[in-house]
This record gives sequence, C-alpha cells and structure tokens, in this order.
Amino acid sequence: MNSNRKKTKGLGLCSGGLDSILAGVVLREQGIHVEWITFETPFFSADKAIKASGMTGIRLRVERITQPYLKMLRNPPCGYGKHMNPCLDCHALMFRLAGQVMEQEGFDFLFSGEVLGQRPMSQTRPSLRYVEKHSGYDGYLIRPLSALRLDESIPEKEGLVDREKLLGITGRGRKDQIRLAKQYGIQDYPAPAGGCLLTDKGYSNRLRDLFAHQVDAPDRDLDLLKHGRHFRLDEKTKIVVGRTKADNDMIQRCIDPAEDTILKTTGYPGPLVVMPKGGSAAMVLRAASICAGYTKAPVDQPVAVRVTSPTGEDTVEVLPVKPGSVSNLLV
Repeated sequence: MNSNRKKTKGLGLCSGGLDSILAGVVLREQGIHVEWITFETPFFSADKAIKASGMTGIRLRVERITQPYLKMLRNPPCGYGKHMNPCLDCHALMFRLAGQVMEQEGFDFLFSGEVLGQRPMSQTRPSLRYVEKHSGYDGYLIRPLSALRLDESIPEKEGLVDREKLLGITGRGRKDQIRLAKQYGIQDYPAPAGGCLLTDKGYSNRLRDLFAHQVDAPDRDLDLLKHGRHFRLDEKTKIVVGRTKADNDMIQRCIDPAEDTILKTTGYPGPLVVMPKGGSAAMVLRAASICAGYTKAPVDQPVAVRVTSPTGEDTVEVLPVKPGSVSNLLV
C-alpha cells in the first residue's frame, strides 16, 4: 500500500464472537485503522461486542435500531428462517446502516467476521452475495476470514487492503480460528452460540401473536415477551403470568402503570399477572380466575384477587381456574 496516502479505515460489524474479533485483528495487523459498530434491539444485545472491544482495544459504537428493524421484521423480503429470524435481511439492514456511518465518517470499507460455508443458510456464497447487493454498498464489504475464497472487493483492487494478508477459511470447522486466536493471544472469547431471540421457538410464537394483534410494538412489549406465561384471552386482550419470583420481578420492570392492569392474589401466595393495556370487566374476571388457579387454593372456594388499574384499585372474588383447563389459551 502507498505510505504517502491517508491511513485506510475499516468499519466492522461486531457480534462479539471469535470470528468478529479475528476479522478486526487481521485487518489491524496490516496497519489498517479498524473500528466496530454493533446494533441493539430487544431481540439481541451488545454485551458480547462490548466485551470484545474491551479485550482488543478496538473502538466500538453501539446503536439501537428497534424501529427500522421492526419495519424489516414484519415483512422481510427473503422471509424467515426456522422461526422469526430474518437472517439475510437482518444482515443487509445492518450493513446498510453501518454503510451510512462509513460514508459520514470517512471509512473506506465495511467488514465482518462471516465465514463462507460456516452456516448452512446465512453464510453460503449466494447468501453472502445477497446481503452485499442489498446493503447498498456492493463491492465495499470485506469478509477478511474468507476473502481469498470470495470476489475481490473494491478496496482490495485499489490497494487499500492487501489481499495477500487476508484469509481463505471455509466451512463449519473451528480449527483455523482457534489457531489464529492462539497466534494473536486471544483467550477469553465466547462459544459460537446464537444470542438472537428470533431463533427461539417460544419467543417467536409470542412475537407472531403480537404482530397479529398490534399495529405498534414498543420496546417494553417486546421485552415482556421474554418473561412469564402468555395467554391470549380474546382478540384485544392478553395476560402474562409470572413463573417465579425472579420472573415476577422482570415482568414488574415492563409494566406501565398508566396503561396496564395488574392482578395479585391476596389470601394465597401466587404469581404476578399483568394485562397489557387493560381489558373489559369480563376479561379482568377471567384473568383473576387464571391468576387464582396458579395458587394452592381449593377450586371450589372463592379467592380474593387485588386488581390495580390506571383508574384505581379493587378486589374481586373468583373461583380458581387451574392451568390445565386454559392451556388452549397459551401463546
């Protein structure tokens, strides 16, 4: 590379996994200034990327992208994977958003730790090509770990990146990455496991239900999908029933007292139940019966349930409905 020109700058997508880490280090080793960007939504966090940044010293910026992500997620052009995971369109969106930062802040290219053939759906040659094409930055995406097996990028052609110092790793094996980690002194890296809730069957089922019944999906509704048992009482009404004390605590954090109705038994220990955005009097009574059913109260004796809503507090008495008889309402 020409030593008289300005230093080449690369902006990488970072998941925090070993492949992401190695991609950044491999480029940095040839004198390129590298930085990372990672994105957060209620479906995945930046925790691993933050840890990777601290370990490597590579600067990281974190951006929350819930709203543009939801717009894509409701109707991804490539559809979903096994559950609600829109992997190809997810990656294309992230590269598109990263590309905007690249242009605004004078980076020369984008990069990631993707490895050709490592994942049977999202990292095939056609999949990688789809992502690049639909990112809006065709020719400016480099996958340093598999670059020698992929088409030469524009930065490589222009001499900004030394192609001979990039790698040609393919397949699902991890031996090459582990060897490189030892070579670069990288020790504390996470196991190659997914951290996206959209690949989880239970969460995906609840998200489908949410999309089917709500036009909007604020963060707290998406966070609430992570906790408790979810029951769809009617087209407008849902309740979430806590499983454990820890679960109750997490549900409590998602409650909006200005909108939600909260139910709790008073005579017997029982779960916290929340009805997001409230419901009719009939639905409140049904929710109270379900709430009482998760206690040890006899089914033939009334149980007092305290109901707290935006309009005030009341106590209703209901007969418990045991969980088995409302299992058809579970989402």
